[in-house]
Amino acid sequence: MAHEHVKEMVEDQTGRASTQMIMTFVGGVLLINAALAYLIFPSTTDPSGETTNFYAETMGFVAAVLLGVPLVVRAFKDLISGHTHMDELAALAVIAAFSMGEYIEAGAIAFFMIITTLIEHRTALGARKSIESLVRLTPTKAHRKAADGAESEVEAKDLKPGDIVVVRPGDNIPADGEILTGTSTVNQANITGESLPVDVTPGDTVFGGTINVTGVMEIKVTKAGSDTTLGRVKDLILQAEQTKIPALRLLDQYATWYTPTILMIAGIWFFFNQDHQGTYDAIAILVAACPCAIILSGPTAIVAALSAAARLGVLVKNVADLEVARKLTGIVFDKTGTVTTGQLSVTKLTPVEGIDGGALLKTAAFAEQNSRHPVARAVVDVAKKAKLKLDTPTEFEEVSGRGVRAVVDGTEVLVGRETWVKERGADLTGVDISGSEGLSLLYVVRNGKAMGWVGLEDKTRPDAAKAMDALREQGIKKLVMVTGDRWSVAKRVAAEMHCTDVQAEVLPGEKLDLVDDLKAKGHTVAVVGDGVNDAPALAAGDISIAMGAAGSDVAIHSASIALMNNNLNRIPFLIRLSRRTFAVISQNMGFSLIYVVFMLSLIMSRALSDAAGSSSIILVAIIGHFLSSFVVVFNSARLVRAGEDLEDANVQLESDRRAAPKVAAVPVQ
Repeated sequence: MAHEHVKEMVEDQTGRASTQMIMTFVGGVLLINAALAYLIFPSTTDPSGETTNFYAETMGFVAAVLLGVPLVVRAFKDLISGHTHMDELAALAVIAAFSMGEYIEAGAIAFFMIITTLIEHRTALGARKSIESLVRLTPTKAHRKAADGAESEVEAKDLKPGDIVVVRPGDNIPADGEILTGTSTVNQANITGESLPVDVTPGDTVFGGTINVTGVMEIKVTKAGSDTTLGRVKDLILQAEQTKIPALRLLDQYATWYTPTILMIAGIWFFFNQDHQGTYDAIAILVAACPCAIILSGPTAIVAALSAAARLGVLVKNVADLEVARKLTGIVFDKTGTVTTGQLSVTKLTPVEGIDGGALLKTAAFAEQNSRHPVARAVVDVAKKAKLKLDTPTEFEEVSGRGVRAVVDGTEVLVGRETWVKERGADLTGVDISGSEGLSLLYVVRNGKAMGWVGLEDKTRPDAAKAMDALREQGIKKLVMVTGDRWSVAKRVAAEMHCTDVQAEVLPGEKLDLVDDLKAKGHTVAVVGDGVNDAPALAAGDISIAMGAAGSDVAIHSASIALMNNNLNRIPFLIRLSRRTFAVISQNMGFSLIYVVFMLSLIMSRALSDAAGSSSIILVAIIGHFLSSFVVVFNSARLVRAGEDLEDANVQLESDRRAAPKVAAVPVQ
């Protein structure tokens, strides 16, 4: 299973890093003792005039071997496998210092290079840390309820769809499922990034790995193991970690030239300065030019950005899409379920003369019951509340974005847009649409005759207008809302959300044409939808963003970026994060290159050796190199806290939503 592989990978890399840290610690202690030995024990002079200190050099020799051998071996393996890294230059510097009898210097080079390598590995593990935390969230046990009512504790990985599990307060929910009995409050922060727990009742969907806070629930498992939403999230994080931005791929190409170039510079310098000082200078050049900081420049920033995004429920499949986000100039929003809540309410039933309102609702719900579209769900929910018995259709057909056709007892029923039912030959004589302004209309036709229409209303999200204003401030020139709904509805929603353009009464294929047209005009376009019937348009955008992807396999797979919640403020946050991330990468790269050029200039001008002394030049180069890597890591770490302001805003927004008034009863005209 995916999470088993991730867990093994994290544990393996963590174990290797821990072993190396122990060896580095022992070597470091020996180096310190060797330096102290020079102060404690007297040095002796041999007949040739060389000054030696047996205790210091012995401990220095052991430290150099203990620290240097792993570094040299790793560098040799990299060369054999055809990979160039920072170890080759450091290994040559260690060998050169060791061959000169400078054991403490050789050990110090290896010590600080290993420390820098550990920082890099630790940073890489940071990307997996979120996976590791998700692995820990995955319950290992579940309380399964048998048909006779008896409970038994089983392994969560052994659960199958259809099983009934009992979840008590404080338990992690073991799998995705539907609540059969019980009400509770569930903390879904690890899936959706929402700060506040949500109240759930029978019929609601819950996700594996989330925490049951209050009540006792019986849940029917719908997805288990790696198929759960939590399993999909882990796969997404792992997938993102294994990808690279174009800038880093370009850096990898140039990296093959970097090591030979530095070796050439050091070799030429040593060739023309074959004295004692020239040897020290060549070693210092190898140390100072090790590309640790350069290598860390991109990954550390990307890891921090992915961590900040995942904390707020923004999952990026490929970091190349994160780079595209900073270049966006246009965003296309689907209306239903994206800028609106997607929780449509039937607010009006208008039957034609001679038709009862109850019959109109029952017929519409009968046809819509097999559809998963939000419009269909709203109609069926009202029919269920009215306790209407719905027959099972013998035929069912859904035309995306237009309507549905169903047959029961030989009677054909059409429910959908006016243009579509007319194309199917429906007679709309007697239909009165007065009073339908601002409502989404579903025409109901039975045996070719209109029965009337159902009016639905969908409210805009509370944060929609503010998010649009934020996007406009970020320089997004085109904020386009598209919908298959009527123009009257589209104009009302567009006005409420402050978008720049609106297109109504469009089919899914026409949304695709709209996206292509914006791209043809030179715009970099993001398409935002709920993933239900937006797949063609989502695929056409430079990047695609699926709203409310928690629990939706369609949304998770159809978009390049998945928002696990429905907060539109995540989109300006994503763009802001993208721009900050690549600004930090540029800062890191610029600083790293300037540092290398600066240090080489000091070494080759002999200014550093004049100031620090011949033998100390290597130590200065080591410390400078070590500090440069730290600067890059801490500069990138600033991104981890990105979006903290949104977490506080989420609490207030959720409170406002809960305080919102309920929808009134459905009037029948």
